[in-house]
Amino acid sequence: MHSLLKEIRHSPLLWMLVVVPVVIALEHIMPDAHTLLFVLAVIAIVPLASLLSHATEAVAEKTGDAVGGLLNATLGNLTELIIAVTALQAGQYMLVKASIAGAIVTNSLFMLGASLFLGGLRHRVQEYNRAGGRLHSALLLMATIALLSPSAVADLNFPGHEATVQRLSVALAVLLIAAYGLSLLFSLKTHKELFASSDHGESGGPALPVAVAVPTLGIVTVLVALVSEIFVESVQKAAETLGMTPAFVGFIVVALVGAAAEMAVAFSAARRNRLDMSVSIALGSASQIALFVAPVLVLLSYFVGPQPMDLQFWPGAVTMVMIAAVVTSFITNGGQSAWFVGALLLCIYTIFAMTLYMVPPGSHGPV
Repeated sequence: MHSLLKEIRHSPLLWMLVVVPVVIALEHIMPDAHTLLFVLAVIAIVPLASLLSHATEAVAEKTGDAVGGLLNATLGNLTELIIAVTALQAGQYMLVKASIAGAIVTNSLFMLGASLFLGGLRHRVQEYNRAGGRLHSALLLMATIALLSPSAVADLNFPGHEATVQRLSVALAVLLIAAYGLSLLFSLKTHKELFASSDHGESGGPALPVAVAVPTLGIVTVLVALVSEIFVESVQKAAETLGMTPAFVGFIVVALVGAAAEMAVAFSAARRNRLDMSVSIALGSASQIALFVAPVLVLLSYFVGPQPMDLQFWPGAVTMVMIAAVVTSFITNGGQSAWFVGALLLCIYTIFAMTLYMVPPGSHGPV
């Protein structure tokens, strides 16, 4: 416990944890202050996600960069999964789908781009194992093709097409989960030597003891669930007040807030010339959301949602995910990077963000 308190004292970002009890208390005192609750919930999720990253990094430091990146991506995605499940229970399917697509694009463009940019500012040229990048890019391309299929069927005019979209979505969800499992078997078991890091770069300093990290992980997960419920309940009216569409909130705001934990680790690793871990976290998280989180949400909707959710995204979301997959595949093929490459990825992400902000509500297609 002493090591955890020391970590909080020495991290200004973790000082924002004081907002967590404040937003939980205000939700009971001022339940109609939607904009205030929305802003405070966003602020509260950031230090919780950061604390989650410290806990996961304690375990990840004892493994190689490939396994460490997978662990950070998996536990870091808990935030997005909890927010999405809460929105799923509330029937806010536009928010869920926007957060899925946004998380894929945010991780593959913003997180990877910022990692390459920040690492490049400190190290002239950085190298990384391109096998991992190519694997995750291929998985993203396959997932994007899976997202295209329900939209293509929905455009056809035949009796019972809605039921067909639902059945196709369930079948695709099972297939994507199986493909994700096979990718783990390939990268961590049968061909793990292809994904080994050649250089671990600089040390990140002392981490939390595992005995402290594990209970911290459990407590933070519960707090994220509580704050996420407040976030989802207030997001719709707060977005209207702030002039933001549900698509923009899910695609940009939720994705950025939910990925705060992974970003903290990825940026730090890039600055320490551990670009293998940064690439593994960014693209590993994106592919995990596309091949595991999204399919799981489709299957969960049959049990916790007011009605089943399908994988039919609006055309703009699929287009952005496809562009992100193609760009990251092109970028990571070389195995080397400099700061300007990261700047280009950040520019593409900014184009997407500006486009979504300018598009008026109600024009994003089916929910």
